[in-house]
Amino acid sequence: MQRHPVFLIVVLGFLNALTPFTIDLYLPAFPQIAADLGVAVSRMSLSVSVYFIGFALGQVIYGPLLDRFGRQRPIYGGLAIYVLATLGCMTTKSFEGLLVFRFISALGGSAASVGAIALVRDHVPAEKAARAFATLMLVLSVSPLLAPSIGSLIATVAGWRVIFAALAVLAIFNLALVIFVIPRTYSPDPSVSLRLAPILRTFGDALAQPQFRTYTLAGSLSFAGLFVFVSGSPAVFMDGFGVGPGGFGAIFAILAGGMILGGQLNHLLLRYLASEQVFRRALSLQVIGGVTFLVLALTLDLGKWATVALLFVFLHCAGITYPNAAALALKPFTKNIGSASSLLGFLQLGMGSIAAALVGVLDLTGPLPMAFVMATCSTAGWLVLRSAGRLNQ
Repeated sequence: MQRHPVFLIVVLGFLNALTPFTIDLYLPAFPQIAADLGVAVSRMSLSVSVYFIGFALGQVIYGPLLDRFGRQRPIYGGLAIYVLATLGCMTTKSFEGLLVFRFISALGGSAASVGAIALVRDHVPAEKAARAFATLMLVLSVSPLLAPSIGSLIATVAGWRVIFAALAVLAIFNLALVIFVIPRTYSPDPSVSLRLAPILRTFGDALAQPQFRTYTLAGSLSFAGLFVFVSGSPAVFMDGFGVGPGGFGAIFAILAGGMILGGQLNHLLLRYLASEQVFRRALSLQVIGGVTFLVLALTLDLGKWATVALLFVFLHCAGITYPNAAALALKPFTKNIGSASSLLGFLQLGMGSIAAALVGVLDLTGPLPMAFVMATCSTAGWLVLRSAGRLNQ
């Protein structure tokens, strides 16, 4: 049975949203988890970093598997691993155990994200991919809009362990979508090797493609600000500004609204401008926003709402750059799309993890470290795009 394209993209959006929900849902419960496991709240950010690392590694594992065995089977296996590891998070008695299970759940859950991106390219023509990825981003934005508030409610009513039970149920729901809703149009390619040397050659060939390299690097640096915000925001708002779990969820929802508006604006802009033009202009505005954030953080004692406003502008631009960067990076490929999308995800996660870790190294106190890393990443992305020059399409 043929599915309507918009319906299919929404379904893939739910699949792709598993990891953001896995991160955002438990953020308001940081103080509760830390108290129960006997660690400082500041150490809880390690559980986010560990997840990012595992998720990045999972990207390069599942790409070749998706090309070799088809889309469904690797996703089945990954989601099964995710469910078991998430139940491990729910039952662990130590912080170290939480870190181990978070890492394993990231390795499993990454199959959903890599698979969703590959499936978009399977079902959507290259010239319409930017709009499809924008719709994917819209569904993805539901996570930071709703997850912290839901997580805060669950933690208050039932305790933080039930949050992980809810995540396991969400993964099972995603598994049902893959089994019963997503059409099987991709034929497994037995010629794709699972040996390390050929896999590395495939990744090397992707990086040798100028368009993939340029938009992957520039887009990843632009999108890194989101990882900086996710990992650093509990300390900035809950510890620094004294915001409670409910208020933190509301702030998260406001900033998610910035990304949603960015995705919707992207739909409108693509009617009049090429994807390359939209990406370039949005990235330039993001650089201006990031540098402004840094300058004001250096010269003023920024309050809670000023910080929210500046983050809103930065994340609004990320909502525009992300779908265009993904579509443009994958546009040259007609085969090995799974491997290319996994490498794209690995670099996005890798750069985001480094950026998030850098905030911790800078000893996060107030919004200044966050502003510094965001301004640095967006400017570096702009320099990558600038140095590449005009690409021949």
